[in-house]
Amino acid sequence: MLTPAESLRQLGADGLLRQQNPLDSPTGVQVTQNGRRLWNFASNDYLGLARHPEIEAAFIEGVQRFGAGAAASRLVCGTLPPHRLLENELAAAKQTEAALTFTSGFATALGAIPAIVEKSDFVFIDKLSHACLVDAARLSGATLRVFPHNDLKKLERLLVSTREKFSSAQILIVTESVFSMDGDLCPLREIITLAETYDALLLLDEAHAFGVLGENGMGLAEQENLQKRITFQMGTLSKAAGLAGGYLAASQDWIDLLTNRARSFIYSTAPPPALAHAATASLKLIRSAEGKKLRAQLQCNIAKLSPCQTPIIPKILGSNEAALNASRDLDESGFLVPAIRFPTVPRGTARLRISLSAAHSPEAIDALAEFLSRNHGNKST
Repeated sequence: MLTPAESLRQLGADGLLRQQNPLDSPTGVQVTQNGRRLWNFASNDYLGLARHPEIEAAFIEGVQRFGAGAAASRLVCGTLPPHRLLENELAAAKQTEAALTFTSGFATALGAIPAIVEKSDFVFIDKLSHACLVDAARLSGATLRVFPHNDLKKLERLLVSTREKFSSAQILIVTESVFSMDGDLCPLREIITLAETYDALLLLDEAHAFGVLGENGMGLAEQENLQKRITFQMGTLSKAAGLAGGYLAASQDWIDLLTNRARSFIYSTAPPPALAHAATASLKLIRSAEGKKLRAQLQCNIAKLSPCQTPIIPKILGSNEAALNASRDLDESGFLVPAIRFPTVPRGTARLRISLSAAHSPEAIDALAEFLSRNHGNKST
C-alpha cells in the first residue's frame, strides 16, 4: 500500500492532483481569486439566486425567527416549522404526496437508495450518473448493473433478463435528467415506459434541471408533464436554488418509510431552520414570474454558446494535461473555468466544464465566446 505522500506524488504525475482554490470574495458571476477579478463560469448558480436580495433577506429573517441551528436530529427535536413548510411546498411543486429534505444532495442519495432497495434487489444505473448515486447503490447491497449512457436497448435487456429470473425482485432504475458533466438529457419518457412495462421503480435526479427546465422550473419531469409517473424525484437546493440541501419527493408511504430507514436523515442534525426558510423563499421565486424571466434570460445566454437547452457546456479535450492547460489559459485571460478529470469523468475525456447563469452579462459571455472561438472552436463538444 502506498503512503499518503506516495499517493499524492502519483496523483500529481497522472495530472489528477486536486487542491482547494478559495475565493477572496463572495460568489457571483464576477469573483476575486488570488487578488484577481475573474468572470465566473464555474459555479452551478444557474439563476443567480445565491446573491439574490430576497433570498439573502429570507435567510437573515430565518436566523432572527428560528435561530442559527436546529440543535438536534429531525426525529428528536430538530424539526421546526420551516422544515415542514419547505417539504410541503416541494411536494406540491413536484406534484407528489410528500417530500423529505436532507443536508445535501449526496446525503439524499446515501439515505434514500439503501432505504429503497436491499441485498435481494437490483439497481440499474446510467453509466454517467453522479458519484452519490453510484455510492448509494453500492451501499445498499443490491445487485448493481451499469448500463451505457442513455442506452435504452441495454436497459431493456437488463430488465427482461432480471424479470425472467427474479419475477418478484424489486428493481430500481436510477438516472439523471440533466447529466452534470455533459449537460445532455436522459430519454425520460422512454425510461418511464420501460419502468412501467417491467414493474420497476424509477429514481430521477433533477439536480441540474431544478430551476432550469419546466414551465415553473421544476425540471425535465415537469417540462415533459411526467411528474406523476416517476416514483422518486430527487434534487438539490445547492444549484439553481442558490442555497444548500437536498430533497426527495414521492408518495406519502415511501416518505414515511424513508423517515424510518434513511440513515443520513435519521442520524444527522437537522439543517438550520433558517436555511429551510430561505429555501422556501427560493422555491417561491423560482416558480414565480421573476423565475420565468430568469429562465428565459438563462436560455438566451446558453444560445450564445451552445445549441442545447442546459447551462452545462463541456469542451472535451481528452488528456488531463490539455484540460489543465486550457483552464490555466482561461484563468490568465480572466475566466474561471474548471478542468474536469477522472474520476469525475471517464478516463480520456478530460474537459473544460463551462456553466452559465442568468446573471452573466452579455459582455462576459461575448468575451468568453471570442476566447473559445479563437482557441478551442466555438461549439460545445
